[in-house]
This record gives sequence, structure tokens and C-alpha cells, in this order.
Amino acid sequence: MFGIGVPELIIILIIGLIVFGPGKLPELGRSLGKTIREFRKVSNGIMEDEPTPKATKKMKKIDSEQEK
Repeated sequence: MFGIGVPELIIILIIGLIVFGPGKLPELGRSLGKTIREFRKVSNGIMEDEPTPKATKKMKKIDSEQEK
């Protein structure tokens, strides 16, 4: 996905253990996972949503100005 192989992942985990310690690492992983999950939900929601009435009104206004 990001082009990270096993050796790179091991180095990242070792650095994380040194910097944050073994107690904080699982908590950081959970919060990172939640953040990524929420970002995906929001980005998928934006792609699937219909334009809001306000946006539709603006689009109609722009279209009518372009026709003139």
C-alpha cells in the first residue's frame, strides 16, 4: 500500500518502542487505526453525498450566468 516492506516496518516498530515505550505503543496503534478509519468514512461520505440544497442553488446560479 505505501511501499513499506518488512524490514522498514521492523525499524519503525523498534524506533516506536524506543521513543514511546512498550506501554504506549498499543494505544498509539489504536488511535492511529481509528484516525485512518474515520478519515476513510469521511472521504467516502463526501464522494457519495448528493450536493446540498445550498450548493445546488449556487450551481444553478452559475449555470444561468454562463448561459448569458
